[in-house]
Amino acid sequence: MSYSKPIRRIAIVGTGLIGSSWAAQYLAKGFDVVATNPAPNAEAALRKFVDDAWGLLTRIGLAEGASRERLRFEPDMRRALHDADFVQENGPERPDFKIRLFADMDDATPVDSLIASSSSGITMDVMQSACKHPERCVVGHPFNPPHVVPLVEVVGGAKTSKAALDQAMSFYAALGKKPILLRKALPGHVANRLQAALYREVAYLVQQDVLSVEDADIAVCYGPGLRWGVMGPTLQWHLGGGPGGIHHFMDHLMDGLATSMNGLGHPDMTPALRQTLVDGALRQAGGRTVAELAAWENEVMAGLLKLRGA
Repeated sequence: MSYSKPIRRIAIVGTGLIGSSWAAQYLAKGFDVVATNPAPNAEAALRKFVDDAWGLLTRIGLAEGASRERLRFEPDMRRALHDADFVQENGPERPDFKIRLFADMDDATPVDSLIASSSSGITMDVMQSACKHPERCVVGHPFNPPHVVPLVEVVGGAKTSKAALDQAMSFYAALGKKPILLRKALPGHVANRLQAALYREVAYLVQQDVLSVEDADIAVCYGPGLRWGVMGPTLQWHLGGGPGGIHHFMDHLMDGLATSMNGLGHPDMTPALRQTLVDGALRQAGGRTVAELAAWENEVMAGLLKLRGA
């Protein structure tokens, strides 16, 4: 199947933080959105999230026709999905649940529609295993929160068609997202693995009493983190090679970097280290709630994206 029909109607399955953020994103881009969740307070929580996010989304820039009035809530999933062009699933991260959910979504959705999962830890091979039309199932894993951060990691399963992957990539790009295509599935995909690799060394340095939690965060945020917000690490090494660029770096500097790689540590995540990390985080929070910190972070990230033209 070509999956070439225009995508106009979005269905959101699961309206926790990720699903609600996706709903806000799609509304801001001018889509009709129907959301479904069996929880009794789900609609009220979803609408509050969208209302709270709308001011920031307005400053980022709304698409023509964008309106919160285009959000419909339907508790019955089958009715919510019966005419959806694209489904963004955000259910609990349990394999048995996902298998049943995908089989039900596959049965309820038009056969020429795409079904994407926000899953970060379950492979599409597992999720699509009971579907009659597994070829149209993909992972479209966002970096949180989806209505602010552009990254989407797209990966299929063994039964996913190339046409479905191509359309998912094109669709997310048309939204203004920055989709990347993973050629194979790995636990945690890519961005979370990169985060884990960096934090492994942060935890090791803190455990070895090289520096405090606060200074480790400063080292990342006000050092390489600033540069990573402009260009990725490999292109940074191209700059690091000077006039000779990446060729000079590989010929003259990579051996030193490789030695540093081999010397990276493996922290022992003891209760004492965990408490040290907790205490350091809370000192930096300075009494601000998680919600207050998240709102501040979203505002700053939106400003940075606008500054760099996304």
